[in-house]
Amino acid sequence: MMFRKPPFKRKEYRWLRSDGTPNFDNRVYSITGDMEIIAKRDVVSVSPTTPVEKALDIMSKHYRSLLVTLGGELKGVVFATTMVNYLGGGDLFGIVANRYNYNIFRALKEEVIENLMVKNPIVAYIDMSIVDVLELMVVNGIGLLPVVHRDGRVFGVVSEHDLVRYLYGIFRIGVRAEEIMSTPIITCSVNDSLWNAMRTMVKYGFRRLPVVDSDGSVVGIVTAMDIVRFFNPSIVYSKLTSSDIREVLQIPVMDVASKRVVAVEPGSDLSVIVKAMIDNDVSSVLVVDSDGKLHGIISERDVLYSLTVKEIK
Repeated sequence: MMFRKPPFKRKEYRWLRSDGTPNFDNRVYSITGDMEIIAKRDVVSVSPTTPVEKALDIMSKHYRSLLVTLGGELKGVVFATTMVNYLGGGDLFGIVANRYNYNIFRALKEEVIENLMVKNPIVAYIDMSIVDVLELMVVNGIGLLPVVHRDGRVFGVVSEHDLVRYLYGIFRIGVRAEEIMSTPIITCSVNDSLWNAMRTMVKYGFRRLPVVDSDGSVVGIVTAMDIVRFFNPSIVYSKLTSSDIREVLQIPVMDVASKRVVAVEPGSDLSVIVKAMIDNDVSSVLVVDSDGKLHGIISERDVLYSLTVKEIK
């Protein structure tokens, strides 16, 4: 199984030539360094037979992905969005409904990661150049890659976040927020249930959704990691009055969303955007004007592409 493709995708085609390859800025080819230098080594891995309950507990400690390994060999990857899918957002929820009759305790304690993980994931090899890895990410629309030795042994992971930090300051400072933001922006209502937000997230393939009130003003943001942290057994079990997962899925999305929103103005420079992400330890910022109107969203992927790839006009 390869990465599940959502029916709606951001306009990533604007970064690709007609032959499907990225239109890299010429200066990208002068970047030195390979994955042995850039990849993170402090990755967390689990075995294929790890219960979902344990995986959620591990992921809630700030890991938006887990490598699934056996004997040091990569078997698959579990993302925060995989968990959102399983817990109510997508087709994997059918396992909870049909196998466990919506019983949250059984669905978390008895189901194992092997049945949820993305198998045969796209990987980066330890000796790959930054350009090669960037091309893998851009062409496949992937934000995180396991890094492995040529013999299949796991070395670490490399993410958009790692590359943005490595490349920041090298290229294209002077770009404005309104030039790189993603639009149209998909939101959820302050009146939506958590379940509805999860379905929207999976349907459109996003890791985050701004939450807006009846006037369209932003009141919060809910991310896949917010949902993973909420479903940490130590938290979600305390919210239940029955074993039916549908009960907890009906809570207001704002019970899970963060009210702290990091925003920039449409005219903000790329350097301001990256600094806001780093200083606030967030992977996206909203683009909001002085009247509070939401114009778009900028993720680390948007920043990475704007730093390294020339848009196809």
